[in-house]
Amino acid sequence: MLWLGCARAGEPPVTHLKGFARYLVVSMLLHGTIGGTMTSTGADVARGSTAVAGTSAGRRHPLFALLLLALGLRLAAALWPNVMYPDEIFQYLEPAWRMLGHDGILTWEWREGIRGWFLPTLLAGPVAVGGLIAPGGEGAFLVPRLVAASASLSIVVSAWFFGARISRTHAIVAAFAAAVWFELILLAPHTLGEPLATALIVPAALLVTDRPSQRHLAIGGALLAFAFVCRFQYAPAIAVLALGACWMRWRNLIPLIAGGLAALVLTAMIDLAHGAVPFAWLIGNIKENLLHDRATEFGVTPPSAYLVNFLIVWSAAIVLPLAAIWRGSRHAPLLLAVALVNLVFHSLIAHKEYRFVFLSVALFIIVAALGSADWVQWLRAKPGWRRWALPIVTGGWALLSVTLAGASEGMRDYWTRGVGAARLAAELRSDPQMCGLALYNVRFQLLPGRERLVGTVPLYALEPADPLAELILPLLLQATMPAFNRILARPAAAGDLPADFSRQSCARVGIADACIYARSGTCDASAAAAFVINDVLVRMGH
Repeated sequence: MLWLGCARAGEPPVTHLKGFARYLVVSMLLHGTIGGTMTSTGADVARGSTAVAGTSAGRRHPLFALLLLALGLRLAAALWPNVMYPDEIFQYLEPAWRMLGHDGILTWEWREGIRGWFLPTLLAGPVAVGGLIAPGGEGAFLVPRLVAASASLSIVVSAWFFGARISRTHAIVAAFAAAVWFELILLAPHTLGEPLATALIVPAALLVTDRPSQRHLAIGGALLAFAFVCRFQYAPAIAVLALGACWMRWRNLIPLIAGGLAALVLTAMIDLAHGAVPFAWLIGNIKENLLHDRATEFGVTPPSAYLVNFLIVWSAAIVLPLAAIWRGSRHAPLLLAVALVNLVFHSLIAHKEYRFVFLSVALFIIVAALGSADWVQWLRAKPGWRRWALPIVTGGWALLSVTLAGASEGMRDYWTRGVGAARLAAELRSDPQMCGLALYNVRFQLLPGRERLVGTVPLYALEPADPLAELILPLLLQATMPAFNRILARPAAAGDLPADFSRQSCARVGIADACIYARSGTCDASAAAAFVINDVLVRMGH
């Protein structure tokens, strides 16, 4: 079975270090070789690729520059306050905030126990640090995003070493594509299971392939197990990777499974520390979503939805990535198989979201980058193109990424989703006169969490779906008004609001504007005691 370790005919393979941790350390050194033994391919030397790669003594290793590029793009994305999905707040950051002893919004998933404690526990440290650095909720939101964005660099590093198994040119192109591709940048800072699991699976794939050592297999198994806990729906893809890596050497399964079991034991201990039965969340999740169809409440789409999504996001330019994937499949057949299995499996699930197939997107880009590196070598064989081959291909990746990043309406929505809500939250959170806030028919899922919204100030929800508010919502607003002096409502609902509330700032929240309405005076919390947000969510089953 052909694998990534197979070098092109006529090219000597590139030597690399025997440890992923050492890979990352060496990439940060200002040397022109990897472990002192990495050599350029014969084709690269003959065609003057050293001028591009900069491998002579004293020059920075190209991976160092690519990592700086990738980090800069991802940190910029982390600082941009968009929230693509409510889960990144209410399933991960909000529970981490509650772990630290603060009040927070408790969703039905946590009340039903279908979420594991692994990710919130990992994020609790960055949340705590952020809260100390920048009190008021912004730090607790930003620092975890910076950590997640930094963790995504593992994809770039892994792409380099997948390419290095073929040639130095393949390493440069693969790492560059992973560094600049817009979808990888877009999801990198978001505290979601999918990008974090992908940041574990891609380096695990590097470790468990190409005649791995027992230690690499054990570490790879642990990474795959942690990825499974982050996103258990990636299990089919993880299984394909594990079986493909051990296909001809079944003894490799022993250290692979041993590493995985060690990681699962650790995550079980985390559940126990929180008073939960280990992996009961997994059983509960499958029960709620497969037997009770809870996920379908959030939308159902046909099996072809992801393919249509790729056509919309990549538009006519999809021809180039597809051609590159076809070319790159001979270098990385297992990576392509993992990506396709993951895509097919998620296509069979009724409820679909763009983020669910992020692993497939990342692997497709790496495989396509390896294929496009072949085009570099093809161009170098043509007189007059030798000097421009690498800039043309890498420039093509950059141009395509920039163009597609905002070409579709869906992409523009992803980049801007939650920005308006963040602006309103910052204004409310910094308002010293606010003593209570009511959400009037505005979904809490569209807002950036309790701490960023109100801090310790009481938060109420007046929703038409609340059994206590059904059919009497405007009257209820009048009755509970003494409990709050700020209301967040849609402009269309202004006629329902008491006359002494005046309109302040407005911004886009979800698909329409929401505005802050304010009155002067103090608050009497007893007037709306039954409408504290968590009590309302219990009654609505949210």
